[in-house]
Amino acid sequence: MSRFRPSGVWGFILRRLLLGIVVLILVSVLVFLATQALPGDPARAILGRSATPASLAALRRQLHLNQSEFSQYWTWLTGLLHGNLGTSLAAQEPVSTLLAPRLVNSAVLVALAAVLSIPLSIAIGAWAALKREKVFDQTSSNLLLLLASLPEFVVALVLVILFATTVSHVLPAVSTIPPGSRPWNNWVALVLPILTLVIAVAPYVSRIMRASMIEVLESDYVEMARLKGLPNALGPVFQVIALNLAYLAGGIIVIEVVFNYTGIGGAVVEAANNHDLPVIQALAMLIAAVYVILNLLADVATILVTPKLRTRL
Repeated sequence: MSRFRPSGVWGFILRRLLLGIVVLILVSVLVFLATQALPGDPARAILGRSATPASLAALRRQLHLNQSEFSQYWTWLTGLLHGNLGTSLAAQEPVSTLLAPRLVNSAVLVALAAVLSIPLSIAIGAWAALKREKVFDQTSSNLLLLLASLPEFVVALVLVILFATTVSHVLPAVSTIPPGSRPWNNWVALVLPILTLVIAVAPYVSRIMRASMIEVLESDYVEMARLKGLPNALGPVFQVIALNLAYLAGGIIVIEVVFNYTGIGGAVVEAANNHDLPVIQALAMLIAAVYVILNLLADVATILVTPKLRTRL
């Protein structure tokens, strides 16, 4: 039977995919139970306080709220498997239609922040390792430690004070995307949110890159093949990059709220205020799926650049 056991890189990917599916199923259970535990009545939130008992009962039947929790979960889960995210209770339109433009806006923000922060972080970390204990290393290490200790909303507020208020009014303090418009139609409004995300991500990746490079540069084999040091140093960095990109997918919510950016952050706040469970559930599952996919890609990339790990599969 052992000869049918998947092996090698493809076997590892298959096992990770199966594990990711199990994780998403468990997350779906937790998300459903958590949203069910939220206080308030969705039917009452939609119809208002003046709703009659008959209209409330009719809406609960329409939304399957009169069914058992297991039946509601199964209906929701099968809908997800068929690509149906449900219908927004507040907007009375498909969740996918409601979230599509917001997802595009958030994806643009995350992509630009990643494109800028990842190469910059790797370069800073690698150069600091090469200049270990020198002025650049000491200065960058202290600065990165300071930036890493600051919450994202504090960084955002400081940037607004410096570049969008009385100190220097060169950038807009809010980054609202009008309905029907796209982020690339107003690049200036993206500068502060992107800069905030870069500052939030770069310190962690740079510090891990520096530590990995120092460990590799002190290894014996670097004296014979110094060029092999960089790929081996990138292994741990891929993991940190994946975690920080996953953070961007979820942590972007705070930044979007601070800058009034029309993305998933505003959708989460509106859904919570309106008790719009399908929207909350869809966004939670989307963020969980991003975490699973990014971790899988990071694991595969780590194996591809680390020959020692490939031999163990």
